[in-house]
Amino acid sequence: MRATIFGLLFLISTALISQENYPQDAFRSPLDIPLILAGTFGELRSNHFHSGIDIKTQQREGLKTYAIADGVVTRIKVSLWGYGKVLYVAHPNGYTSVYGHLQKFSPKIEAYVNKIQYEKKSYEIEVFPDFDELKLEKGEVIAYTGNTGGSSGPHLHFEIRSSVSEKPTNPLLYGLDIKDNTLPILSNLYVYPLDQNSQVNQSNDKIELKFSKQSDGSFLAEKVYANGTIGFGINSFDRQDLAANQNGLYKVQMQVNGKTYLDYDLESFSFGETRYINTLIDYKHFGIYRQRIQRLFKTPRNNMSIYKETYNDGKINVSEGLSYSVDIFMKDIENNTTKVTIPIEGKKEDVKIRKKEDKTDTFLIAKKPNTYDLGGAQVYFPANTFYEDFYIDLEKGIDTVKIHNSTVPAHQNFTITFDTSKYSAEELPQLFIARLNSKLIPNYVSTYKRGKTFSTRTRDLGTYTIAKDSIAPKVRSKNFKENQWLTNFKYLSLEISDDLSGIDTYSATLNGKWILMEYEPKKNTITYNFDANITDQKKCDLEVIVTDNVGNSTTFKSTFYRK
Repeated sequence: MRATIFGLLFLISTALISQENYPQDAFRSPLDIPLILAGTFGELRSNHFHSGIDIKTQQREGLKTYAIADGVVTRIKVSLWGYGKVLYVAHPNGYTSVYGHLQKFSPKIEAYVNKIQYEKKSYEIEVFPDFDELKLEKGEVIAYTGNTGGSSGPHLHFEIRSSVSEKPTNPLLYGLDIKDNTLPILSNLYVYPLDQNSQVNQSNDKIELKFSKQSDGSFLAEKVYANGTIGFGINSFDRQDLAANQNGLYKVQMQVNGKTYLDYDLESFSFGETRYINTLIDYKHFGIYRQRIQRLFKTPRNNMSIYKETYNDGKINVSEGLSYSVDIFMKDIENNTTKVTIPIEGKKEDVKIRKKEDKTDTFLIAKKPNTYDLGGAQVYFPANTFYEDFYIDLEKGIDTVKIHNSTVPAHQNFTITFDTSKYSAEELPQLFIARLNSKLIPNYVSTYKRGKTFSTRTRDLGTYTIAKDSIAPKVRSKNFKENQWLTNFKYLSLEISDDLSGIDTYSATLNGKWILMEYEPKKNTITYNFDANITDQKKCDLEVIVTDNVGNSTTFKSTFYRK
């Protein structure tokens, strides 16, 4: 009966989400410590918006993590990267909470996960428990905070999503208490001429504007002398009271002579549109300087739902002899606001600085499919791989080819295919496709082999080559020695590494039985927590097999004793 009622409430209440009336008292905090954020919802990340908040865990792991409301576990995933160990909990009011980068799960969930890991003989799993299988009560301990997956330090990644659409919404809209009376910070301000006939301060290229703080706390930029169609960009971030982290803004507005030209906020977005972040930022600037400028004008293929209001796509048509006042408002979710005013005078002047266009022999039309012969390789771009047309820089080669550079973003995967017919059959197994980094060090990319044809699918432009890996992975014990008594040890730890193509698989047995070893690639370690059901023998024979991405394999064997 309880399950039926729960399910009925779950289905009926999903309609409430569309009303954008977020419940303020339905959820408790996921942690029992003051909430201080290392990252905010919608923050600008590499090729995506941040879909939750990152809660600091006092620089340590193992803090109790609580169910924010009654619910059921609907999804569990354990992976080497991404969210690492993550739980998804559906609640009867139509929302799903997500808890990522966990150290471990609560005992009942951990037992459920371990059972499946042993059945599949795999550390990495993804399961979708039956609706009644793992019920939770509000305030129940469900896990412990950690640093698993693609995390750069201990914290809890926390999300609230719609259970139906899976769209994430800003968790701070649900009444979580974050101390924040700190104004957003404006670091850099830019103005862009948006066509060949436009100019700003005698430049046809973007320029950075100086600005100064006024007595009322706002900022005033230097006057812009412009003509034609122009736009603005900001490099800005937010801070909370108790942290120095440079977090993302919640809301940005731009007005021209009092009229709203652009208004967007990070209340919610869909995962299907998150990669369009590359149309919001000045990606070329980011590729060169690693600085994300938020453009306050819309570019082609920018159809994101974050915009509440736009006029002329945020572009300003400046006429000679007229004056304009542009006000940009940068806000956090507590409505702390930083304002900058930019005076503009319409004035047509001689252009002294002309925007440099990097022309090559090949002009790519984004809406069409494109295939290029690069000598020893071919590259195929499906239609709409890119957001805009551009001159693409291609260099032919036999083993190494250049496919432009990292200043242009690709929205979807394209295919690179190498002809490896010059290599012998004995060499082929150890070869792979690699992307060269700025120091010309090869980095393995997933390589699909069909006879003497190698291919890869990627979104990263750059230089690619055929590399060879003939060296097997290294394996060594970290906390034990051969024939050592380990009676009081709680775990075994080994270090595994590979100098080129990287670790692909690993497997371990103890006295011939498969054992679960947790892999932490950031530390190059695999760890086994002693299980009494397996280590019930005095003499224990351990065997670990580690294989890299081209099939080179190392077998590590050791004997230890327990009683």
